[in-house]
Amino acid sequence: MSDAAASSLPGETVSHYDVLGRRGTDYYAVFADVEGADLDAWKRAQTFIDEVGTRMQAAWDAADYPVDLVPRMGELELFADGIDDPELPVSSPLAAGLINMEVSRGDGSLGTIVAVQGGLALRTLALFGSAAQRDRWLQPLSRGAVLGAFALTEPDHGSDSVSLDTVARRDGDEWVLRGTKKWIGSGASGGITFVWARVDDEGAPEHGAVRCFLVEQSTPGYTGTVIPGKVSLRAIHQAHIALDDVRLPLDAVLPGSRSFKDASTVLYATRSGVAWSALGHATACYEAALSYATQRVQFGKPLAKFQLIQERLTQMLADLTAMQLYCRRLADLEASGGLRPTQASLAKYHNTRAARRVAATARDLLGGNGILLENGVMQHMADIEAIHTYEGTESVQALLLGRDITGMSAFA
Repeated sequence: MSDAAASSLPGETVSHYDVLGRRGTDYYAVFADVEGADLDAWKRAQTFIDEVGTRMQAAWDAADYPVDLVPRMGELELFADGIDDPELPVSSPLAAGLINMEVSRGDGSLGTIVAVQGGLALRTLALFGSAAQRDRWLQPLSRGAVLGAFALTEPDHGSDSVSLDTVARRDGDEWVLRGTKKWIGSGASGGITFVWARVDDEGAPEHGAVRCFLVEQSTPGYTGTVIPGKVSLRAIHQAHIALDDVRLPLDAVLPGSRSFKDASTVLYATRSGVAWSALGHATACYEAALSYATQRVQFGKPLAKFQLIQERLTQMLADLTAMQLYCRRLADLEASGGLRPTQASLAKYHNTRAARRVAATARDLLGGNGILLENGVMQHMADIEAIHTYEGTESVQALLLGRDITGMSAFA
């Protein structure tokens, strides 16, 4: 029950509860048939989380970004994220999902590093980069030797990012970028940033089109400032970026990026990852609550013997099992090439909402101990708030789904 000696004084027989261990919850055996490369990927993620241990609690508390862990994640091939590219490690949608789930079960900031480095930055380069860009940056990003960022969101444009105001204009043999970006993971960490901007070139065929530019963060005019005061995903730094006449060579543009639809292609893929990440968070909360209920004694018996506690555990398990079913079907559809963007939206919509419920119930079940970082639940609860918002808010997902099922758009 406890790995620390209890007080010899009355009133404290247990000084610590062992609630962070992996219990392998899978009530419907949703993942019982995982084998081969998919199982290997899952085990690599488990290995990494076991290596990290409780280090991330201190990093989260201090708002410290542990960038030294990124190369280890690359070494374990945790960034492939299901990207189909001959120069990247083979990774199925199921393997990518299991990695997202397991890493997020361990820590939400690490899960977001997977999403940013692999799902956003590496995917953007793999899909739209030139041969020269790929030759220089693909392997360093995959190995975690270079940090990658994806800069789409702006201070004035979040849910309506299609209306972005950052511009790229031609000036002789250079592009000049001017604008601002916000909430950009790894955008102030010394790597490279994939900046989405609107072309301002009157008379040119691409005038007004949204394109992507590869920008080294050391480029003059690029200023990334870490956003302070976050109470979610505290162990990864998001940046406010100022692009003040950033001059780039003409070949800095990713030739495959031609419109905002290309940015959407990346976001659709990562939306599936958010559903898996939510599952990881919810798993950690449920398993912590179950472990705590079997260890915590009140009124002379373990909490787990109380009817109300058993009902709450059942409620959490019901949500968790539904989330697992969503994710497994999502991976199957993606593997077959039959996944539609709105199906990814539905999984994200359901799973982040369900994860919120599970976290809130788990926090309440742990009582006062539920707000301690050492028990994990409060940290996951806070981190879920970020994934509930990024890659498309709940409201935007609902409107995308509503348009799909009614055939009528409710967007303004």
